[in-house]
Amino acid sequence: VQLVESGGNLVQAGNSVRLSCAASGLRFSTYAMGWFRQAPGKEREFVAVISTSGRSTYYASSVKGRFTVSRDNAKSTVFLQMNSLKPEDTAVYYCAAKYTGNTDDIYYRSYNYNYWGQGTKVTVSS
Repeated sequence: VQLVESGGNLVQAGNSVRLSCAASGLRFSTYAMGWFRQAPGKEREFVAVISTSGRSTYYASSVKGRFTVSRDNAKSTVFLQMNSLKPEDTAVYYCAAKYTGNTDDIYYRSYNYNYWGQGTKVTVSS
């Protein structure tokens, strides 16, 4: 199984970035997909999750209304659209996959996830 994130960049506050995570080696449509982030000197934290069908999503309060998670099951890819970026959004962003079968269950705790990507860095300057 491979999860490969891309799209990380250095941007100014207020701008937008779109992250992608391409999955291979798994039946993508049976996995809920989550995004997590880790800022320097801090623990990894939950950002967003989307269910297998895309019908269910959930966001951390710190990003709700600014970030949008979506997926394309035909392309085995999950996206994170990040708008109105703030310096405190600076972190390495990771995508993760959690097997949920044919359900629309979602999970926000990192220990629930089966597979992780290597991360992509987003730096937001003030």
